[in-house]
Amino acid sequence: MTSSQFDFSSWGLESSIAKGISSNGWEKPTEIQREAIPPARKGLDVVGQAKTGSGKTGAFGIPILESCEPLGHPQAIVLCPTRELAVQVAREMESLQGSKGLSIQTVYGGTDLEKQAKKLSKGCDIVVGTPGRVIDMTKRGHLDLERISIFCLDEADRMLDMGFFPDVLWILEKSSSRQQTLLFSATFPEEVLDAAEEFMTDPVHIMSDDMEVEIPEIDQYAIHIGRMNKLWALGRIICNMKDGDQMLIFANTKRMVEILTERLGKFRIRATGLHGDLSQNKREKVIDSFKQGGEEILVATDVAARGLDVDGITHVVNYDLPVDTETYVHRIGRTGRMGRKGVAWSFVTREETSQIEKISSTWSLSIEFTEAPSLPEGMNRDPIGKREDWDEVSDIFGMVKVRVPLGKGDYSKRDLADWIIEQARVPDIAIGEILQNDEETDVEIHVDKVAYVMDVIKAREFNGLSLSAKIVGP
Repeated sequence: MTSSQFDFSSWGLESSIAKGISSNGWEKPTEIQREAIPPARKGLDVVGQAKTGSGKTGAFGIPILESCEPLGHPQAIVLCPTRELAVQVAREMESLQGSKGLSIQTVYGGTDLEKQAKKLSKGCDIVVGTPGRVIDMTKRGHLDLERISIFCLDEADRMLDMGFFPDVLWILEKSSSRQQTLLFSATFPEEVLDAAEEFMTDPVHIMSDDMEVEIPEIDQYAIHIGRMNKLWALGRIICNMKDGDQMLIFANTKRMVEILTERLGKFRIRATGLHGDLSQNKREKVIDSFKQGGEEILVATDVAARGLDVDGITHVVNYDLPVDTETYVHRIGRTGRMGRKGVAWSFVTREETSQIEKISSTWSLSIEFTEAPSLPEGMNRDPIGKREDWDEVSDIFGMVKVRVPLGKGDYSKRDLADWIIEQARVPDIAIGEILQNDEETDVEIHVDKVAYVMDVIKAREFNGLSLSAKIVGP
């Protein structure tokens, strides 16, 4: 096959789209584009797998743009897991369509619904959005899904594996005229492929050969921590930074970026936020300042940090654990550059333990679980105080196990339960299972009452005995 057959020009694309591709500086299709675009142009269902940055948006965007006409009603829908990604996909498709004149509208939460509704009412040919807001718009009558012929999921692994599945099925069912389904993602776990079988017809499966992701050689640590004490652990890591170190903190949402920078500021820790809603001018100023060492700590979303190449980053912190495994690799790859030593920290709540294990096993990573670092020598007070976090030590039923030094030969379970109920004035239902051995007794207390019960046990005597009480992990 000649090299000219790998050019976009060899496909005979519509002239407006061909010009759009050319104006983007694209000369030859990437591997995923070369393999996915021809069957997608024929109207076949496609499952396309390729790593981030490989041109997936073009791979599904070009066939969608070619199939739609400027008719003023939705003919194709692209669902994305985040508003940032939806905006990015819409912008790229807008640039690729050239002068075709299609109306491409974004529909996502976290912003004024009526403004988006007004834009839809003016006519829309392609919708790019997040599932929740798409459903809201449909139920309110602002969005008609019945004439959708092409249905596309971007980052399909996240869409079908992270609680979006019922919403995706709802939208699919409303798209009664659907003729083609496209799924694109960096990873396709078996359970995601099984789910996709429910709504795809003999799909063409395409896997890019270029799926190898470079794993940086840096120290990786994970800390089991509740949501309430992530800020405390972050403060410990920050106070151990050395002169000249720089830190990149990842949060999963724009709102969390804003909250985190604000809270750090209250503790006199300067941090700058970077997210998709910043103007291009503001974003460039923030990045330039960080590159030149004017800022030591940057808090960012994944979308905002794309293309962020700063050689001086020594610390990466996953304040929010990413929901897909490849994103983790891209995040930690921001540090340890130019021969400098790098370290990556991940905060892992109890519910996220399986996710960090999945990340570790997928990429054969050594992620060591450890405690938050100690305070540096000469520092005897935390920059951010630690809080009591009962939720983190409760089980899935909201019960916390409290251990007291009473053996089963001392008093009955009923005696102890009645004493706690009377002294702490808690309802019977707040007391769960009681387990005894010869030396101690474990009492389950509901998370809403455990703090008060602990205080009562420590302050009052049980049949003349002063008791100590300690929490036992779930």
